[in-house]
Amino acid sequence: MKRIVVFCGSSLGFNSIYKEAAVALGNYFANQNIGLVYGGGKIGMMGVLADSILDKNGEVIGVIPKLLEKEEVLHAGVEEMIVCKKMSERKVIMSKLIDGYITLPGGFGTLDELFEALTLNQLHIEQKPVGLLNINGFFDAILMQIDKMVAEGYIKEENKQLLIVGNSVEDLMQKMYAYMPPKVTHVIHKVVR
Repeated sequence: MKRIVVFCGSSLGFNSIYKEAAVALGNYFANQNIGLVYGGGKIGMMGVLADSILDKNGEVIGVIPKLLEKEEVLHAGVEEMIVCKKMSERKVIMSKLIDGYITLPGGFGTLDELFEALTLNQLHIEQKPVGLLNINGFFDAILMQIDKMVAEGYIKEENKQLLIVGNSVEDLMQKMYAYMPPKVTHVIHKVVR
């Protein structure tokens, strides 16, 4: 994997373990020559992650919508910053630049991005690994919700497998490298008029 997009919060949260995970992931990327594509911010988890890679002269590409470009948000240290018009355009640009997705702790926007990546894979629009770094059990409740959705018939068991979960950076990255996308079997339906 040459580049991975990381979805994460513009806040650091209350527990320093999440910041430490962002630094560990950034160090891993820099040491393995994996480029980061991210939301372009200098604050919160996003800023810590970008800084940890920039400190080791690693590749960082920011993709930020015009409405978030304000000086207090935009990371001035990121040389390659793509400014787009809309949030939806940001996701398309990110998708074209990367080989996989990782989600760290964050809020609504982070979850939106995670579930869109899973949906793209479920619909076979993409076949890229989608990883979740479940530090400190942060995503346990979401994983339970996904299990409930499988049990109630809203998500197929094989689609649940599209989400790669790791409890440490090394664990997650090993699973992402080993990921084999499901075989796509297209069924053509004839439209009768």
